[in-house]
Amino acid sequence: MMKRDEAFRILAEHVRHDIVVSTYSSAFDWLEIRPHALNYVAVGAMGLASSHALGLAIGRPDRRVVVLDGDGSLLMNLPTLVTIAEVAPSNLVYFVSVNRTYEANGGHPIPGSSFVDFSAIAKGAGWLKVHSHSELEAFREELPSILSQQGPVFVSLHAEAGRATPSNYAFIHSDKAREQFREHLAAV
Repeated sequence: MMKRDEAFRILAEHVRHDIVVSTYSSAFDWLEIRPHALNYVAVGAMGLASSHALGLAIGRPDRRVVVLDGDGSLLMNLPTLVTIAEVAPSNLVYFVSVNRTYEANGGHPIPGSSFVDFSAIAKGAGWLKVHSHSELEAFREELPSILSQQGPVFVSLHAEAGRATPSNYAFIHSDKAREQFREHLAAV
């Protein structure tokens, strides 16, 4: 199994002026790897990254929207996968880090941790482009092809937590984070 931060470092090489919607553990990794004004941090309730990303993809069809979610968060809002498949935003790429735990809440196992298959769920929800990766080098090789596909695209990253990053809850919950994103999005 690969490390999430290593996979995100590879992704960061390909993300330039995209909107990146992330949540909790994924957000903390991403904010350290790629600080940028177009990072949108979806916090407040687990599961909101998918809904927020869909709204941004619809509202800004001129920008690719990349989602960095966790499996525990996705479980909180699985119906959004069906809605995204129905709306079919061509500019949305969804990465879910699968480590089979509620990492941000103490590492407790998610329901179905021994058998749940998020790629199969995405396919069953109507996603036509679904990928799954557990090896870093294979992910590195396929990523340019994944990002060149018309969305929506779903990618399961079987990735455990990597190097510890600061959990800056004060920033992700701050007005500053929201205002910085809002101002930059309006300017581009």
